[in-house]
Amino acid sequence: MFSTVVRPRPASSEEALAHFQRLLTFETDCWDVHYALNNNLRDFVLLDVRGIDTAKKGYIEGAVFLPHANITEAALSSYPDDTIFVVYCAGPHCNATEKAAIKLARLGRPVKKMIGGVIGWLDEGFTLKADV
Repeated sequence: MFSTVVRPRPASSEEALAHFQRLLTFETDCWDVHYALNNNLRDFVLLDVRGIDTAKKGYIEGAVFLPHANITEAALSSYPDDTIFVVYCAGPHCNATEKAAIKLARLGRPVKKMIGGVIGWLDEGFTLKADV
């Protein structure tokens, strides 16, 4: 008898490799974002896509505040079409990143999600800036 952990059986190694490699085209993590921001590797725009009241409690320094509800072509007009956006929200319990990523993708913009959001950022021991 097998546990529910291995039922259904894991994918083949080839399928797992393809899946996890593809997953990295959609996601990045707090550590990689922090490293890039602190080592002059700013080849992306970090977007805080939470609401203003939540963002006022603290945000990642270097992020641009743009709530997911306000993402429009006009709001992005100052960015070249090939700008890569990395979106974050409160954390795993929040789906603002998915809402933002959908809007960005519909506008033809490259986008990745920073997994973990603010909770992941703090879990890594990184700090937030307190004014918006």
